[in-house]
Amino acid sequence: MSSDPVVVGMVAGEASGDFLGAHLIAALRKRVPNLHCVGIGGPKMEAEGFDSWFSMEKLAVRGYVEVLRHFPEIFAIRRKLKARLVAARPRLFVGIDAPDFNLALERRLKRAGIPAVHYVSPSLWAWRGGRMRSIAASVSKMLVLFPFEEPLYRAAGVPVAYVGHPLADAAPEEDGSQAAREQLRLPAARKVITLLPGSRQSEVRYMASTFVHAAKLIAARQPGVHFLVPLISRETRAIFEEAMRAADAGDLPLTVLFGHARDAIAACDVALVASGTATLEAALARKPMVITYKMAGPTYRIMTGMGHLPWIGLPNIIAGEFLVPEILQHEATPENLAQATLNSLNDPAVGRRLPERLDQIRRLLRRDTAARATEAVLPWLQSA
Repeated sequence: MSSDPVVVGMVAGEASGDFLGAHLIAALRKRVPNLHCVGIGGPKMEAEGFDSWFSMEKLAVRGYVEVLRHFPEIFAIRRKLKARLVAARPRLFVGIDAPDFNLALERRLKRAGIPAVHYVSPSLWAWRGGRMRSIAASVSKMLVLFPFEEPLYRAAGVPVAYVGHPLADAAPEEDGSQAAREQLRLPAARKVITLLPGSRQSEVRYMASTFVHAAKLIAARQPGVHFLVPLISRETRAIFEEAMRAADAGDLPLTVLFGHARDAIAACDVALVASGTATLEAALARKPMVITYKMAGPTYRIMTGMGHLPWIGLPNIIAGEFLVPEILQHEATPENLAQATLNSLNDPAVGRRLPERLDQIRRLLRRDTAARATEAVLPWLQSA
């Protein structure tokens, strides 16, 4: 291989994509030392030497209604990014999740002669199943994180590789509760509830007030409980703290953490978690949880109209059953969330049976993801 830089374009649209991208860059560089990755990424990717041309936060917008509001800015970013990538002529483009942004970009790059790999399948198994034809026209290969996704793409004739999930690779075999509590200086006997209201600013705006009011109800009914709230940025922390002030919750036994989500999950007895990657992190730590979600009313009606699975949380989707409760939209009141969380906290049957069921998910997804993803894309990087 020549000493000239091997350029790879990448786009990650949120924190979970940034995590995946960073792992992939680190694994690729072991095989391609002169790798140079450019596009849009977050702090973890930048720590691996990634050159981010635009802020990842600009893409972290959820829901149809919300995207429409930000569409002109997002469209302009995609147009400028496409022009820069075509000019740079990378050997490969890897779109990491963010399907509404990346698939259209991948289609344009593929037409321009740049191979395009999409890393993380859109949730077409839950809704928008008619998207498969568009995906087939957009990607040179699909890398999927879950085993049930692979046959869907094979049946549609889309090149695909099941690579497992990197969070499962990182999940420890042993219970990390005691070590996490020691690190966070929490008494071993204290009941701990971790609140995970989301990684995006828009998610935290929707969820923070409900989470704070639920925590107040829980604290009133469960003496000695302590709450942990890991937040990913100063902006999300400010949103959550404003919700606490509005709810007059300054006396809650609560610790806000800057990052440290994995420690907060490991330390808890139960998690109240917004649907997303955090539900998988809680499952891999073998923790009971209550999954919830809220979004704009019109967006929710569109999404539910498209859905054909009875679950939205990843642990339940992977298991094919309701392992943990899901409380959504108008049903996600502080009262309902507080009661469900207390039920999960105090039910002995949950503590006995659930950890083993969740550990089955860890074993299923543990596949050395970065190595498998590297092997899947390496042929494009080694070609002349």
